[in-house]
This record gives sequence, structure tokens and C-alpha cells, in this order.
Amino acid sequence: MVCASSVSDGGMAIHEALQTTKAISTHQRDVWHLLRLAGQVQARLERAVQAEEDRQRVIERQARELALTGRRSAGRPAKTTSSEQAQLLIELHRLLEAARYLFAQLRELVEIVVLTGRNEPRLLDYQTRRSEVQTVLDLLEEAIQSVPLALQHEVQRVIKQVRLALPALLYFAQDLEACQQEAIAQLGEAAVGLIAWAGPRRKVLGEQPQQLLAAMDPAWRAAAARLLATWNQAVRASSVVENWHSIVRPHLAVHRSLSAGILALLAVWHNHRTAQRGLHQGQSPLMRSGMSQQSHDWLVALGYPPQGMASVPESDTEPQPLAWAA
Repeated sequence: MVCASSVSDGGMAIHEALQTTKAISTHQRDVWHLLRLAGQVQARLERAVQAEEDRQRVIERQARELALTGRRSAGRPAKTTSSEQAQLLIELHRLLEAARYLFAQLRELVEIVVLTGRNEPRLLDYQTRRSEVQTVLDLLEEAIQSVPLALQHEVQRVIKQVRLALPALLYFAQDLEACQQEAIAQLGEAAVGLIAWAGPRRKVLGEQPQQLLAAMDPAWRAAAARLLATWNQAVRASSVVENWHSIVRPHLAVHRSLSAGILALLAVWHNHRTAQRGLHQGQSPLMRSGMSQQSHDWLVALGYPPQGMASVPESDTEPQPLAWAA
């Protein structure tokens, strides 16, 4: 078995398999799971800040009632004073803003193309990108020093997972480096930076690579075509596997186990299923792959054509459904 590249969420099973095939040195760590974890932690931080803001309003209301009536209001007394709660909120808001900014930076640093500067964009190389990720993690460590331990542990989950994944997190960027440096040697940093800026904006400039290349200087087109092809082929996440798991999981929950025959039937059903909405509405996976020009029912593909029901009197005008021949 020859494995050119692989991506996973860091599970032990695939880790051991790749060690057996001697392909662990090129194994890419999935960036989607790390970004999803960062999003979950950010949402928990937002809920924690909201809860403390609600508690601040309760404390202030209790203080007003005590000042007006001289009696403590009904309910559990607050454990902190209004000034202590206000100081806690300042620290939590500072942490939340830092987390939002640094998680956004982390998300940008694991993109296929990362640029520096706005007026004259330049392509960020692999070593600089890795050092920037390290800087983001160091800043997160500093940001959690003055907040409660529970929230520190939440952010530490992201820091720990990214540090563990970092050696394999940017393999895709390392693979891109040779092609990018070759293009820089031919066209210069400014030209490659402009191509890199235009690449992610294909929906505006032209979705097809040919449309984008046609708008470029003819002297750039050969190198730009290689760059666009290399960027399009870069893989950072195991999205295909995750999508397939989302299809298999409900069937596994029903059947408890899936035999090879059931998996084969599930694959036939999925490949012939026509999308009812979205970008690929009216198309099946076989049609999108170019293997079929029109959609067919999966039972027809298995050799079970529809068979009409028995004839009915002419007075009965209600259309009758079709039955499948078993």
C-alpha cells in the first residue's frame, strides 16, 4: 500500500495504521475538529459572560431594595459585592474579546492561502505561519491568567489540542511551499501575492480557473495555473469521511452493526439520491461526478423495475401508485 497523504482527527486507530504503512510522517491533522473545538469554547465563554451579567443585575437590584427599604429582598443573597462582580466582568470581557480575536487569527492561519498586508499582499511562508500559530497560543496562555479556573480550563483545552496537533497541523502548507517558492522566483513576491489574493475570490472574479487566468498577464498564466491547481488540491480536513459518517450513523443506530452487504446497499442508495435543495438541487452524486447524465432510482439500478398495479375500472379516475417488483 502506497499512501500519498492522509488526514484524520488524531485518533489512535488510524495513527497505528499509518505507522504500519510507514506514512505517519506525512499524516495531516484535521483542522476542522480544532476549529470546531475553538468555536465551542468561545460559545461557552459567551454564555459564562452572559450569566455573570445577569448576576450583576440581580446584585444591583438587591442593593437598591436594601437601600430603599432597609430590608434584604427575598431570594438567595449574593456571594459577591457589586464592585467585585463588576471587576470580574471586566476580566471576563477582556478574556472573551481576546479569545474571539485569537481564535479568528488561528482560523486564518490554517487557511490554504494566508496573506500579509492589505495594500501590497504577500504570501505567508510555512515557517512564519507556524511561528504565528505559536504566538497565538502564547497570547491565549497570557489571557487566561486572571479569570476563574473553570474558564481557564476551557481555553486550555484548545491550547492543549492545538499544541499536540501543531507538528502535523501545517503539513499541507509545507507541501505547498515548493510550488509557491518556484512561482515567487519566476514572477516575484508582488505578483504571487496578487494571485494568492485573487484565488479565494473566484466567486467574484470568475468561478472557473480559466476565467481567472484569462484576466491575468499572459506571462503569469503558466505559473498561476500551477499555483491554483496546487492550492485546489491541498487537503486540510477529513470532510469527506465526516460526511459519510453522518450518513452511516443513523443506520448503525438502528441495525447496531453494519455488514458489508448493508454498507453496499447504503452506498447505492446514497449515490442515486437526488438532492432536494441546496447548491446541487436535482442532482445525485453520480450526476455530479459525471458518471451519469440523469437520475435513476436506486431500486432500478439494483434490477427491480417498477411494476404497474392491476387495471381498474374507467370510472375510477384516481391515479394509482406504482409498486416495486420484489
